[in-house]
Amino acid sequence: LFEFIFLLDNLGKNGNPVAENFRMEEEVSVPGSVNEGQVQVRTLYLSVDPYMRCKMNEDTGSDYLAPWQLSQVVDGGGIGIIEESKHRNLAKGDFVTSFYWPWQTKAILDGNDLKKVDPQLVDGHLSYFLGAIGMPGLTSLIGVQEKGHISAGSNQTMVVSGAAGACGSLAGQIGHLLGCSRVVGICGTHEKCLFLTSELGFDAAINYKKGNVAEQLRESCPAGVDVYFDNVGGDISDTVISQMNQNSHIILCGQISQYNKDVPYPPPLPPAVEAIQKERNITRERFMVLNYKDKFEPGILQLSQWFKEGKLKVKQKKFYSLEIGFHSMMTGGNIGKQIVCISEDTSLLPGYTS
Repeated sequence: LFEFIFLLDNLGKNGNPVAENFRMEEEVSVPGSVNEGQVQVRTLYLSVDPYMRCKMNEDTGSDYLAPWQLSQVVDGGGIGIIEESKHRNLAKGDFVTSFYWPWQTKAILDGNDLKKVDPQLVDGHLSYFLGAIGMPGLTSLIGVQEKGHISAGSNQTMVVSGAAGACGSLAGQIGHLLGCSRVVGICGTHEKCLFLTSELGFDAAINYKKGNVAEQLRESCPAGVDVYFDNVGGDISDTVISQMNQNSHIILCGQISQYNKDVPYPPPLPPAVEAIQKERNITRERFMVLNYKDKFEPGILQLSQWFKEGKLKVKQKKFYSLEIGFHSMMTGGNIGKQIVCISEDTSLLPGYTS
């Protein structure tokens, strides 16, 4: 049994996470026994996500996020297989997932905290339940549906920042599927820009590290911006908001450029940008996908259908080190979703793939 432990060395509220902030520990066996209502699971995949940086602070800035505790096992999205069960609705061999999965190779968990998943929904790609057919997919879909106010046939232009990331790469595709006539992505490399336009169907992509972003945005969005899926905040978002149309909408998904800074969430806009927002009646409401749990099941079915029909392209990168995977995600090294493989057994079920 291996456990991933959270430490604080060399971090602080404004620091960048490094490998020294964590420690791997080895135990002889899973502590304790399986009691009534519990299951023993073997971890297959773990998710690394930007919100985890907030959990490294004593005050996460969000009432729904509990901070990681020093010298305790880290948790996050995970998926695994049940090896022993004393829960009436879960059996040995079932695949289950949770938003609060401990970063351990094996664990004893309360069965009521787990959700059974059907591998057929992802054509056997179990790790997709942590990405496109999981929380990032639901965040993108429900965010666009609830806060984007897209109306098919209205010739709306959508801009996505952090567009090559786990949520951004899905949100742009979903914007098209729900009726946006033009979708433009903002990211940080030529490779990512090419990926967005050649593989995901974005109409244009802007590399914010090359050239003037405001000028590129005007060229890519000649009719202005109607919907902005904001993953990054900061200067990029200020530039986008300055070019948004009257009665347009911001989907406030994340603010990753601010996560290593000691600021409230969502961070306040600069006075000049806030004035533009108010004058143009631009909505910028805090979005928390956990407030829409009643939409999770139909959302998963919709995402699965689009995936199976080839309308929703899935991109993910697999790591075999939690430290490397987490650091790569926090520094923008990812295209699509990043997954850490803990245990991979291709004999688990017919047609199973990662």
